[in-house]
Amino acid sequence: MGELIRMRWLAVGVAILFLSQADRLPAAELSAGVARLDITPPLKLNAPLGGYGERMNRPAEGVHDRIYAKALVISDGKQKFALLTADIVGFPPPVKPALIESLKGDGWTKEQLMLLASHSHTSIEMNAINTANTFQVPQIGIFNQRVYEFLMPRLAQVVRDAEKSLVPVTIGTGSIDLSGWNRNRRGGSIVDPELTVTRIDKLDGKPLAVLVNFTAHPTFMNGEDMLFSGDWPGHLQRTVESLIGDGVTAMYYNGAEGDQAPQARRDSGESRWERAERYGRDVGIESYRAWTKVKTKRDVPFAYHLEVVPLPERTWHPDFKKTGGEEYGLDEKLLTEMLPKLFPAEAELVSVRVGDLVIVGIPGEMAAELGLKIKAEAEQLTEAKHATIGGLADAWLSYILPETEYTRGGYETSVSFYGPKLGEAVVTGATRGVSKLGK
Repeated sequence: MGELIRMRWLAVGVAILFLSQADRLPAAELSAGVARLDITPPLKLNAPLGGYGERMNRPAEGVHDRIYAKALVISDGKQKFALLTADIVGFPPPVKPALIESLKGDGWTKEQLMLLASHSHTSIEMNAINTANTFQVPQIGIFNQRVYEFLMPRLAQVVRDAEKSLVPVTIGTGSIDLSGWNRNRRGGSIVDPELTVTRIDKLDGKPLAVLVNFTAHPTFMNGEDMLFSGDWPGHLQRTVESLIGDGVTAMYYNGAEGDQAPQARRDSGESRWERAERYGRDVGIESYRAWTKVKTKRDVPFAYHLEVVPLPERTWHPDFKKTGGEEYGLDEKLLTEMLPKLFPAEAELVSVRVGDLVIVGIPGEMAAELGLKIKAEAEQLTEAKHATIGGLADAWLSYILPETEYTRGGYETSVSFYGPKLGEAVVTGATRGVSKLGK
């Protein structure tokens, strides 16, 4: 009888162990490929620079440093996922569907792709590549067919090129604190100082790719600066690639930077270009130091998910004329016509887990307070050690603020077009999506 009881308890223990592991994400041996393409438009295309209404759709006058699209494709042999980073202001909503249409013959769907813009304000104007933009408003950018036709094939090609170069890899992620390197530009105390670095190496130990996530606006230059540049993220990526060597590809993606500005380094020069270079170089050095300490693994969890989130009714803030409305030449009559055409009624939030890294895609400029909340929830739900916000992911929809900050007003609220409950809706949807990644 005692032996029977012991066996029964053993069976119960095995069952409990099985159930506790049932929802856990199995580890997989992954392969990865990377590629890059220069997406600096020829000056003859008259591509406008984005981010500042005062430029009035003026085209770039030259090139300070070239801008790139880079792709990382990850596969376990059964499923695949692509991260595409680009040194541009943002992606308007029509871009990803058009890109998926061109890639569907290669087996890509919208769940398998995340677009991540660095948000450089010295790069291609977002609305210049927005096919839904039929409005001739120079402050917000005018659609440029030639720039669109230049950019879109290159975005598709960089994904294809990355997929063609798959090799077995090991992957690991680490984070460090960079307190004092960014600030809350709305005057608040909440900042996200975390720098997260993901290391992807070939099996022989040689580096293949590095993902770098840090949260701050690339806004060292202003509306007077008319040269193409990746701003400080461009300098960051070049610095990391130079320090690591061996042909590694560094890919930067922003976080919940809606209220986060870079804190210029001391003695970084008088010109805005010098300050951007110094800041990017210094963040790149810190990224390299973090990279050297990351340990990689062969077998890691891998999953992705797309969550459809209904958005609140489209509207504008009562004070919009005082700030963004004035800068971007918008009035109530124009907004009434514009909002249904340029701003979708729902958002598609993609999240992905690779090892200890979770990237939660947020389609806009989220305030750090909300981003920190999502990151904490994501780490708890997945038990991953490093959750990040993929800011400006897939589509630029709006600034995304807590209700208290929306009510307070200011520039960010004037370009937030879904009312005071937008932040709550996106946080809820993002968290729900992450919960489906598994542990």
